[in-house]
Amino acid sequence: MVFITKNKKNSVDINTPLFSLAAPVFIQALLSMLIGYADSLMLTRYSDTAVGAVGNANQVLGFLTLAFTIISSASGVVVSQYLGAKEHDKLGRIYTVALAFNFTLSLSISAIVFIGSTTLLRFMQLPEEMIPDAVSYMKIVGGFIFLQALTDTFYQFLRSNGKMVFGMVLSLTTNALNIIGNYLLLYGPLKVIGLGAAGVAVSSVFSRLVGLIVISVYFRLNIDGDISLRYLVPFPKDILKSLLTLGIPTAGENISYNISQIVISAMVNTMGIVAINTKIYCGTLTNFSYLYSISVAVATQIIVGHAVGAREYDAAYKRVIRSVIPAMIVSVSIAVTNLLLSPFTLSLFTDNTESIALGRKIMVIAVFLEIGRTCNLVIINSMRASGDVKFPTVLGICSMWGVSALFTYILGIRLGLGLCGVWAAMAADEIIRGVIVSVRWKRGSWRGKRIVKDET
Repeated sequence: MVFITKNKKNSVDINTPLFSLAAPVFIQALLSMLIGYADSLMLTRYSDTAVGAVGNANQVLGFLTLAFTIISSASGVVVSQYLGAKEHDKLGRIYTVALAFNFTLSLSISAIVFIGSTTLLRFMQLPEEMIPDAVSYMKIVGGFIFLQALTDTFYQFLRSNGKMVFGMVLSLTTNALNIIGNYLLLYGPLKVIGLGAAGVAVSSVFSRLVGLIVISVYFRLNIDGDISLRYLVPFPKDILKSLLTLGIPTAGENISYNISQIVISAMVNTMGIVAINTKIYCGTLTNFSYLYSISVAVATQIIVGHAVGAREYDAAYKRVIRSVIPAMIVSVSIAVTNLLLSPFTLSLFTDNTESIALGRKIMVIAVFLEIGRTCNLVIINSMRASGDVKFPTVLGICSMWGVSALFTYILGIRLGLGLCGVWAAMAADEIIRGVIVSVRWKRGSWRGKRIVKDET
């Protein structure tokens, strides 16, 4: 299939208002999170076994799909720089290579899921009564995992072109379709089919299929560039090399982070039920601060990518400085509000006074954590947008293990500070990294790492 498009005006430049890009990303992430909670609630009311089965299956699938970020995240950076450099003639090749790679990779992951789903779930010590539901869910969702891989890649293309509002509307629509499908198959007229957890999988696949069709049509009509198999002959090895050079370090850091969080969670699991539950409650509340920070980081990354592509390094530098301070003020304000409201908000999750008291202490530490995390998100994403990917990756891996994980053990377990020690270790990790990347950004070590020049 060949998509042929006319040139469309690029909607992003260095002067693009940050809010116009960040607001849709924030709303999209917030709605997705809230709908995700509603999705879980529907399963909870249907069956406790189904909740555990689907939850564990999604954890496995989520880990496997980190592989997609190798290309999808990198394609966003490369596309932004080429748009900034006004080199539109190579966009079609970039789009095609990114989609072809993730499609091929997703087929391999589908094979892994089909062949090894039972083994993977038993490795996670999933109770035997949950295995049938989890396996059926994994095989359906995993069998069509290419839908997610392609859609996520298209989302990166749209973001690089500044089409945030459409992405927000589409995400809301597909999530709503998923909720409706869940209702029809779990409680509505289609309940008689008796699909159970498999019905939830069918609903997910259907909503993703609709999303992929809509986003591909929108891409064809509104985005500069075309997708065609002719771009793969001869195969553009230079483009794939650039995508992998940017994407592998980022994906490696994400994988390392997820593994470190599993290790930290394992240590928290030794602290008792109060600590385990409180970690979940506080993590849920602090998500709101994180959503704002990551929205600003994504918006800044896009603008910086365009600026670096146009060789406007000074403008990129100033854009980041102007983004960090307001983002930090808002994120810390959200964290302080979380702290002030914590006696009420924590009581929505539990009536355990010990858990509420512990949660309030955690929310104090979370204020300091947000200072470092906001700085990290904005600057590190901007460093990657400039092509500087190795340093933040090495720094992140060293810090998440040498500070966060190590001091979780030292403070939380050895010194007996419990969950407060865990949060203190995570805050220290974020703050230390924040200081280091701030210094590197000011020194300008990221300048001169522009991707476009390597392709021309």
